[in-house]
Amino acid sequence: MTALSERTSSPFLSRTFLQLSGISVVSGVSMAFALPFGSLFLTSEIKVTPFQLGFFLIASPLASVVASTIMGKLSDGRVQRRYLLAVGGVAGAIGYGLFAVLRDYWFLLGTSVVFVAITSSLLPQLFAYGRQVSQGPSMVVSVLRTLLSVAWVAGPPVAALLVAQTGWMGLFASTAVLQLGVAVLALTLPVPPARPEEEKAEEAAGSTGGTMVVVSAAFLFLQGAVALAVSGLPLFITTELHGTAGDAGLAMGLCAALEIPMMLWFGSLANRMSQHRLVLIGAVISLSYHGLMVFTDAIWQVMAAQLLHATVISLIMGVGITYFQSLDPGRPGHATTMFSNTQIVGGMVAGALLGVSQQLGFRWVYGFSLTMCVAGLALLLVAGSLDRRGGDLRLAAHA
Repeated sequence: MTALSERTSSPFLSRTFLQLSGISVVSGVSMAFALPFGSLFLTSEIKVTPFQLGFFLIASPLASVVASTIMGKLSDGRVQRRYLLAVGGVAGAIGYGLFAVLRDYWFLLGTSVVFVAITSSLLPQLFAYGRQVSQGPSMVVSVLRTLLSVAWVAGPPVAALLVAQTGWMGLFASTAVLQLGVAVLALTLPVPPARPEEEKAEEAAGSTGGTMVVVSAAFLFLQGAVALAVSGLPLFITTELHGTAGDAGLAMGLCAALEIPMMLWFGSLANRMSQHRLVLIGAVISLSYHGLMVFTDAIWQVMAAQLLHATVISLIMGVGITYFQSLDPGRPGHATTMFSNTQIVGGMVAGALLGVSQQLGFRWVYGFSLTMCVAGLALLLVAGSLDRRGGDLRLAAHA
């Protein structure tokens, strides 16, 4: 089986890409089944206390960060990524299979911090594999990320229907079957071609560790702002603007629909212009979106602003993946995991700020997210300065 970069009629018609697309869709649907309903399951079925819920929602993401980091290091070593993808799928099948039958809080917590945490490495490894087999920056990763968004458009409504018709056991059993399907698809993937030694040396010389740290901090704020804005939108619309849950659903659906073509377009642009510049543009537009939301006083204004938010998500969460990979091209597993971890930790920060906003008023959601965007933009500017300085040093070393 060949790499995606080989001369075929189209890399998007290759068997490898179709397999990767299948993994993206199936894993996306499985996550869209389970993740949005986790808190509802714990509160309505397990009857957890607020402390137990909070502890669960902190421990599980932290375990995911640890598991993804370990898997990322393994994937850049001697372990083939297709096997790590298969391990993630098997772990998900076991974890969600146990969620279907267990009803004890502590057993569920243990299942989450072990098996579900390992499953969280699926997406970083999928995007790292896509980068590896396409042998450099390409539209492959952007298309895979877009397919994930498509899966999330369809997943939650189907999951709600499953809960209504089959209960929690049906939802989690279906999720487990999908995760097992990911494992099967992963095992059929080809072994990517090895990179020449001179290419490895060139990539290692181009790695910018200091820049990666600063960019990671920037994306923690920027992705945290996205998570806070999304989770706070229904509460903001219903309490501050006196709208309905239907209004909130329409706004979120509109944003998701706009994201899909935008991710493809910006993914194409990322191959022709600076990815750092694109994410900078995303951070600036993010300032505009959150600043406008602070002052909105009508539902139609929220709807119109979703064009801006879809642009932000497409640039920060779409182009952001390939941007991280370009910062450390010799270790795509590590780079993609760093991106994924900023999303997880940013979501944890967003959860805490949402709780504060509940006390102050939900318009503060966008005040907090605006502040996070300012911090993210400032750090991106610092990262750009570090990258230019590193480039000058490398040029001087070659001279």
